[in-house]
Amino acid sequence: MGTKKKADLEKFRDEVVEKYPKKVGRKRAKAIINNDPDTIPQIQANIRTIPGIITQRGCTYAGCKGVVLGPTRDIINITHGPIGCGYYSWLTRRNQTKPETEAEANFISYCFSTDMQDSNIVFGGEDKLKQAIREAVELFNPKAIGVFSTCPVGLIGDDVHNVAKQMMAEYDNKINIFGFSCEGYRGVSQSAGHHIANNQLYKHLIGNDDTVNGAAKYRINLLGEYNIGGDSFVLEEIFKKCGIELVATFSGNSTISHFEQAHTADLSMVMCHRSINYVAEMLETSFGIPWIKVNFIGADATAKALRKVAAYFEDEELKAKVEEVIAEEMAAVDMAREAVLPKTNGKTSMLFVGGSRAHHYQELFSELGIKTIAAGYEFGHRDDYEGRRVLPSIQVDADTRNIEEITVTKDEKRFKERITKEKIEELEKAIDLEYNEYGGLMADMEKGALIIDDLSHYEMDKLIELYHPDIFCAGIKEKYVVQKMGVPLKQLHNYDSGGPYAGFKGAINFYNDIAMMVSTSIWKELKAPWEREEVIEAAYVY
Repeated sequence: MGTKKKADLEKFRDEVVEKYPKKVGRKRAKAIINNDPDTIPQIQANIRTIPGIITQRGCTYAGCKGVVLGPTRDIINITHGPIGCGYYSWLTRRNQTKPETEAEANFISYCFSTDMQDSNIVFGGEDKLKQAIREAVELFNPKAIGVFSTCPVGLIGDDVHNVAKQMMAEYDNKINIFGFSCEGYRGVSQSAGHHIANNQLYKHLIGNDDTVNGAAKYRINLLGEYNIGGDSFVLEEIFKKCGIELVATFSGNSTISHFEQAHTADLSMVMCHRSINYVAEMLETSFGIPWIKVNFIGADATAKALRKVAAYFEDEELKAKVEEVIAEEMAAVDMAREAVLPKTNGKTSMLFVGGSRAHHYQELFSELGIKTIAAGYEFGHRDDYEGRRVLPSIQVDADTRNIEEITVTKDEKRFKERITKEKIEELEKAIDLEYNEYGGLMADMEKGALIIDDLSHYEMDKLIELYHPDIFCAGIKEKYVVQKMGVPLKQLHNYDSGGPYAGFKGAINFYNDIAMMVSTSIWKELKAPWEREEVIEAAYVY
């Protein structure tokens, strides 16, 4: 990044903050940071959005139902609430799934809602919820049913957990029915919903089945991968080529059985740290399964992640097979990258998306020679920015206390030490294993780059006006506004109509899509009428 560009970026916060009311300005200033990877600064994160600021965030219900449980194909997810909330029971993120047989249940394409009316708000909706569960069982006979509370349910006091217990008893406990207290207002963002979903997965599913399927020596879980655009399919293929058994993905292309058997794996790999780190820690505490941080977004990052797995299992045969797969896949990757570099090298990008995507996708942009000059999360916590080293210093606030904290203990019968502490220390010295660790976004971004938490609409406009990046990455709410400003926007929540972008084949898809977007000339032609035509402006004093 050039000296002039760095200096310009450093001015951004002052210019933006001046336009806010004083109190708002002071608050936003703490969330807009000029990065320094050598001395990582503190950022304000995971606090309530200022009303009216037009945030990119979703609600707690969206994080629980939509992100974590939504991609699981054989659970019926019932939204208990008005039909407006029920719309989100349809997946809007392009999560894909692939049943192994035509007879296997797949409920992803359905929308289940209790469709609460005014009378239910006044007199209670528990009876209507019971009837909805009965209808779901009669029509689909599912293995499991999840019930998700929305805002009105929390306000009127319907007890979805008690209803779930009553309905399980009605069906002689042959169907696993459980609830989620994920009312939209319960947390500051969808991050609270992730936490709530993680807790319930552990309480009601993980550890229910000790069956070990498959004969592979190397058994892993992949946490925080949601199969957007088919990402999980690509990664499953890579693992299969390497001879690695994927026990469970949380939650892309997942089933109830996958969750129930997750405790039989020997290693957990965490992609989206924010959405699933709780499950990783629970699996280690209860069953002794270590977790490491990985990234399968980017060809070089994918190779690095595979080498971590091979090093962990300490098997020369696996190491050789991993290197063989990497060499085979990288030949096509290098060819594709060389073909598009003349179009992409030297361009700039900005990434403002949830989870770890604003971090992970910088790997892909770097492979294209594209500099990321500004980035941030919608629902990140301080540790997602600054690294897990700051966890002891993060104060528990009132919003966090709204989320149930469950006590996880060692399972005396099934706990098994997979690897000794001494061996972990040895591996950490030999390779960047990232055992129980996430260094955060800031450590990997250049000095002087902008880090902005919970980007507001006004701040987004100013970023584009001042720095005019070659590509902007965000979601559907920002897409058309940004494109009308003459900058292409790539959705990284659902990939628009593209993908998969994970793994080696995904990297090639991403190279081609981004090269096409940054090299098309149409964006230069997009001008508002007042930019194309001369207008008369006047100020009046009354």
